[in-house]
Amino acid sequence: MAGEKKGLQLLDLWVSPFGQRCRIALAEKGLPYEYLEQDLGNKSELLLRSNPVHKKIPVLLHDGRPVCESLIIVQYIDEAFPGNAPALLPADPYARAQARFWADYVDKKLYDCGTRLWKLKGEAQQQARKEMLDILRTLDAALGDAKFFGGEAFGFADVALAPFTAWFLTYERHGEFSVEKECPRLAAWAKRCGERESVAKTLSSPEKVYEFVGVLKKRFGIE
Repeated sequence: MAGEKKGLQLLDLWVSPFGQRCRIALAEKGLPYEYLEQDLGNKSELLLRSNPVHKKIPVLLHDGRPVCESLIIVQYIDEAFPGNAPALLPADPYARAQARFWADYVDKKLYDCGTRLWKLKGEAQQQARKEMLDILRTLDAALGDAKFFGGEAFGFADVALAPFTAWFLTYERHGEFSVEKECPRLAAWAKRCGERESVAKTLSSPEKVYEFVGVLKKRFGIE
């Protein structure tokens, strides 16, 4: 029966920052998997069966058993393959809690605000711009002078946020601001992440993301 194949399969969409989290985690752990691109305009029977609650990507199939929601998938990858270094979540419970806090912050704030930034006009867009700058400055302050959000090691919070660096250009053009100017430490962190093989081979180019958003705007009738 389809979906019961042994090993790892990822149901995903090329531009999805949520799916890219999973791809980065799989690459960091050196895990081979089958990538299954999904058409969200015509959802596959495999996707609907694998994620009947949300009917969304990404979904990781491990020996045919589905794991849904990107941060849960990243944690699952880390826990299910403990012998594959590096560990994405730190061993220390407090450090682990901090990593989960910032990953959750990104989940709750960034994508929604970014969508409002390119979808809305006028005062509503200006409010989204203000919120976006507040979010990015909060992340910049949380990072501080550290190399990564977990300190010296690239970890869970970095995996959660790194895919959105490909969307920074879209946010900048619609919000008329510069991440490098407003949040220099975060911009430097983004460059460091982009130098990692796991990130470099996974992320879409910022221009491709901008073009994709342009297609969405036309679909929604937004000038």
